[in-house]
Amino acid sequence: MAASASGSTVIPVIMAGGSGTRLWPLSRQLHPKQFLPLVGERTMLQETCARLSGIDHQPPLFICGEDHRFTVAEQLRQGDFLFNHILLEPEGRNTAPAVALAALQAVQDSSENEPVLLVLAADHVITNNQEFEIAVSSALPFAQEGKLVTFGIVPQAPETGYGYIRTGDSLDSSVAMKVDEFVEKPDLKTAEAYLSSGQYLWNSGMFMFKASQFLYELEAQRPDILEVCRQSMEKASVDIDFIRPDADTFINCPEDSIDYAVMEKTESAVVVPMDCGWSDVGSWSALWEVSEKDVNGNATKGDVLTLDSKDCFIQSNHKLVATIGLEGVVIVESDDAIMVADKNRVQDVKAIVAQLKEQGRSEASLHRKVYRPWGSYDGIDSGERFQVKRIVVKPGGKLSLQMHHHRAEHWIVVSGTAVVTKGGKEFILSENESTYIPIGETHRLENPGAIPLEMIEVQSGSYLGEDDIVRMEDSYGRS
Repeated sequence: MAASASGSTVIPVIMAGGSGTRLWPLSRQLHPKQFLPLVGERTMLQETCARLSGIDHQPPLFICGEDHRFTVAEQLRQGDFLFNHILLEPEGRNTAPAVALAALQAVQDSSENEPVLLVLAADHVITNNQEFEIAVSSALPFAQEGKLVTFGIVPQAPETGYGYIRTGDSLDSSVAMKVDEFVEKPDLKTAEAYLSSGQYLWNSGMFMFKASQFLYELEAQRPDILEVCRQSMEKASVDIDFIRPDADTFINCPEDSIDYAVMEKTESAVVVPMDCGWSDVGSWSALWEVSEKDVNGNATKGDVLTLDSKDCFIQSNHKLVATIGLEGVVIVESDDAIMVADKNRVQDVKAIVAQLKEQGRSEASLHRKVYRPWGSYDGIDSGERFQVKRIVVKPGGKLSLQMHHHRAEHWIVVSGTAVVTKGGKEFILSENESTYIPIGETHRLENPGAIPLEMIEVQSGSYLGEDDIVRMEDSYGRS
């Protein structure tokens, strides 16, 4: 195994938060890019977990927000990936507080060896896992010595979308170098100068350091952040697989990145170069860069036909998409939206998302298919005073015991078996059987079987919003 060392405990810390704006319409606020299979069959979160198979490590710690907790847990379960804890940030406060929470938890969990944290983002692409493992193995001795290691990507082009690291002297004739300076995203002319100098690396946002050393440095540089994080963890609660730092305390935590809070100020920062086919996939053009292309430079996914088109990114998830005579265009078709953009203007996708939010449209945050801890539902049709959903409940899944003030529901089982609670009664529905839930009736749906339960739900009433749910009891801590 790469990156093993006597007496060391490597704990990956995988940051799985995100706002879901840059890869809209596939990425949404409640289902951002790390939960999507953008470059393979597995989601980016699952790819990040699989990437660790060549590294000797303890089960990872995951960090995400409340809205994403069940998606993270379900994708780990689907991929059969082990994990230690899932830490739930009460509010997003950037990377320094997030990693501080993880470091405090890692120190608490490790009774014998000082844990070394390998901090990774869940939404990065790495095409050369061997080089990734070599870089991590090279970084480990420095982390054990008390250095704060960041990984710098060997630049392939004068990229203006990334921050850079200016490298200093090598350490003991090794691959690691001192960090001379972190610099912001440059303009093109400056990026070209960085590239030609050979002194600059892309800032990957990946790190390796002892948990105790990071906390020591954070206390020296930003004691205000560390104090709030400590108090939040002291009052943390445990809910199933999740650790919840105290929200009332954490809300007072300042916002800052690891770079600004610690790495730019410490004397212990070193950088290890990594040439591993890395991308943060921060735009549709970046995804085009790392995708396989045909002879005309088109990257296509799904049911796509092209004629006299070149250098395009075209993705279809449901319908046939056909293009004629296009060049440098991005087309993405999702279940409820189609986005067409000049490949050089894809950074402006976030402006479209901002418009959607201003108009209060659901397409900014949700797909037509919405994932829940018990399964999923898909909005098939809707109109005045009615909507139709296809509901899938996974084996063993159970919806909350609930009632609605404004809507009635008809349930028709398509496949599988349902245990239905209605009022004070409990009964079984099989395929082609149905039931009616009046307004105000307490009810619950459960799948006791070994196969998914699929059913059609027809809602009718004066108000059909998801917030018309009064939960009396819930297996997932939502009541």
